[in-house]
Amino acid sequence: MIILVTGGSGLIGRRLIPFLESLGHRVVRLVRSRDRIGEKAIFWSTAAGRFHWEDPDGIDAVVHLAGESIMGRWTPAKKARIRDSRVDTTRKLCEFLATLESPPATLVAASAIGFYGDRGEELLGEESLSGDGYLPRVCRQWEAATGPAHQAGIRVVNLRIGVVLTPEGGALARMYTPFRLGLGGRIGDGRQYMSWISREDLTAIIRFALETEDLAGPVNAVSPQPVTNAEFTRILGMVLKRPTSFTVPSFLVQLAFGEMGRDLLLASSRVRPERLLEAEFAYRHPDLKSALDDLLQRRTPS
Repeated sequence: MIILVTGGSGLIGRRLIPFLESLGHRVVRLVRSRDRIGEKAIFWSTAAGRFHWEDPDGIDAVVHLAGESIMGRWTPAKKARIRDSRVDTTRKLCEFLATLESPPATLVAASAIGFYGDRGEELLGEESLSGDGYLPRVCRQWEAATGPAHQAGIRVVNLRIGVVLTPEGGALARMYTPFRLGLGGRIGDGRQYMSWISREDLTAIIRFALETEDLAGPVNAVSPQPVTNAEFTRILGMVLKRPTSFTVPSFLVQLAFGEMGRDLLLASSRVRPERLLEAEFAYRHPDLKSALDDLLQRRTPS
């Protein structure tokens, strides 16, 4: 296939592009700087949602991963960038795809399990209702922004992505050093659920979504075995062979990170990948222990 990818320099895109190329697909990045265009990258105007495709071969699929990082204190300006980089950019891209004489057959668009909000121990599938607050509202708007593509007959898959685990960045990379030094511990009371996915499984899920023609709509891109923060802490400490006796009190999390700390670090989302399980997707890392053993084996000295 000929596949266009946005967000190709991000944590997921950096692994996804060589993975798809290794399967024989031609991958072209949509980039926002004219200085970065070349044989495998074309300029994408996010303000207009447009790009210029001169190749006589049509585009088979688009993987849309671009978006402002949600990490950091959520000032009003930061929250506006988070929303605009997801909702407005997605809508403009989809409106443009819908105008193409030969639109792509498939759009795999990132979303997030933030759709569900803070739900305690409730088990959440794709049919579960959205939660309340800033993140659920952004996720609802983000997914709705793919509407123009769907209306144009493009098969749209909205991947509700969980906490992505890789030692190269994201949550696991931030945890690694303090845990390796024996300073790791649970956050708050540790009862909040973490719905995670290894980066290797996430790239495989994106491939699966591209190739599975009857898969459309929301898909929970998470492991089938979510864990509480306390359990995650225990298993990471066990893999690194370090104690995990420290605790970061909830009030300190909110003091340091404000709304972001409350809605990301202390919120509980126990999400199940019902549609992937029904479609018999084969996980490489279904459980956290095997995932961390594999992800950290080359980084951790013996």
